[in-house]
Amino acid sequence: MKKTEIESFFATLQAANPTPETELEYSTPFELLAAVLLSAQATDVGVNKATRKLYPVANTPQAILDLGVEGLESHIKTIGLYRSKAKHLNEACRMLVEQHGGEVPKTRAELEALPGVGRKTANVVLNVAFGEPTMAVDTHIFRVGNRTGLAPGKTPLEVELKLEKRVPPAYRLHAHHWLILHGRYVCVARKPLCYQCAVAPYCDYKPKTPAP
Repeated sequence: MKKTEIESFFATLQAANPTPETELEYSTPFELLAAVLLSAQATDVGVNKATRKLYPVANTPQAILDLGVEGLESHIKTIGLYRSKAKHLNEACRMLVEQHGGEVPKTRAELEALPGVGRKTANVVLNVAFGEPTMAVDTHIFRVGNRTGLAPGKTPLEVELKLEKRVPPAYRLHAHHWLILHGRYVCVARKPLCYQCAVAPYCDYKPKTPAP
């Protein structure tokens, strides 16, 4: 994708969805952090199903600690890898209570120090909860970045750093949501829906898949 096409690419995505939002359900930075931690190798739909049962019972670090690991497991067992996720979330809650007064920290280093929180999770929290223009590269963004030619890279970090360089400042705050949603619903893994893609004119992918 040429530099001159990137502006049009994002302007088109913005016109279709001016204020994109995460599909994870949350009402506080901690609920978002917990949901993102639980979402690894799981769908947002599956996570929302579990947190709708969990959050009315426990939606603060202390409340989750009070549940204990087994109590937490019973609320999230519909999610894949729920045992290890329960352990990580419980340990993260302990650190939040002991080191951060029960509040979610606002720096990448402090977030990544929490058990179960990697760079992608930290980037989501910084972007969605705190309005930082970060790029949380998941499988969808990795695919879209490479397939379109917007930000080719062999690793998520490489794609992230390319996006930080190539996405115009005006679009950085919402860029990762536009790319996730585009990858989730249009630029899908096996047969991308090129025939209904609004940004196809700016995309390097050949051949374009025709309408069925």
